[in-house]
This record gives sequence, C-alpha cells and structure tokens, in this order.
Amino acid sequence: MTTFKQFEDLEVWQKSRILTTHIYRVTNNGQYSCDCGLRDQTSSCSVSIMANIAEGFGRESSKEFANFLIYSHGSASELQSHLYIALDLDYIDNKIFNKLYDQIERISKMTLKLQNYSRRS
Repeated sequence: MTTFKQFEDLEVWQKSRILTTHIYRVTNNGQYSCDCGLRDQTSSCSVSIMANIAEGFGRESSKEFANFLIYSHGSASELQSHLYIALDLDYIDNKIFNKLYDQIERISKMTLKLQNYSRRS
C-alpha cells in the first residue's frame, strides 16, 4: 500500500468528502430541510466520517488511525440508518436512497480495509 503524506491523498477521505456534499444537498431541500433534528443528525454523521479519517491520520500512529477508522465506520452505519428514516418519511425517494446508501457502503468497506491494514502495520 502507498504511503500517504496527508489525509487528502486518501481515496476514502476523498469519497467521504463527495458523499458529504451530496448529503448536504439532499438534506437542505424539500421536507428534509424542515426536519431540523434529522437533517442535523444526518449531516453530522456524514461530516463525522471524513473528520474521523482526517483526525486519525493526524495522530501519526497506525493503532490510533485504525481506531478512528472504526469510528468512521460506525458513523457510516448511523448515516445509513438515518437515510431509512428519510425514506420512510418520503423526504427522499428510492433512487436517492439507493445512490447514497451505495456510496456509504463503499466508503464503509474502504474504512474497514484500511483499518485492517493499519492494525497490521
């Protein structure tokens, strides 16, 4: 695996950044934007995914980085759960749900793969 000099070089962080932009766009429209609690929780989870990747990378310890990747993975699961609520309340349709859910699933798998690598390093 390549050695990275900054967290912005990590593909998983880059994909998390794109996901966060999508989440903000979705949550700031329609009925979703009026549900302050769910909107804020959803966007917070998304930000947490990328922030934990960055924070863990900044710790400069493979063990700590691995721990923060687990936090990112947990935030990804929480975000998926929030999307189910949004779907059930008709804040988003199936197409948007599936697109976001798939993005989160790919990021989640990447965090686990990187976490396993970091633990072995």
